[in-house]
Amino acid sequence: MFIRLAKQYREFIKDLVMNLQALAIVLERRGYLASCYTCGNKMNSASFMVSLGNSHLIRFLVSDYGITWTEMKDDQELMKLEGAEAISQLEELANLVKYQFTLSENHDGERQADLVKL
Repeated sequence: MFIRLAKQYREFIKDLVMNLQALAIVLERRGYLASCYTCGNKMNSASFMVSLGNSHLIRFLVSDYGITWTEMKDDQELMKLEGAEAISQLEELANLVKYQFTLSENHDGERQADLVKL
């Protein structure tokens, strides 16, 4: 039973790492400074970071040893979460960038807001 659980956890970590990589790409395309680094090609750990501006930084670490969300502002730690709470906070970050308003011109040359979904 424990071997099966360990294998499932490793697969979960791989899925989480792939989603972090995708989130970093989306955030970069939206104009945020974001990165996701992995060690080797096994996809068993990652370091995800995003700057939300005004010295506001989020770091998400995932590995076989655990999952951690750390939020900092002006080099002061605001919040540190682990496990399921960290993943829930990551979901909130993803939801913040899920919808974005962009300005475009309509046929009359007027600027209008368009809702863009990922």
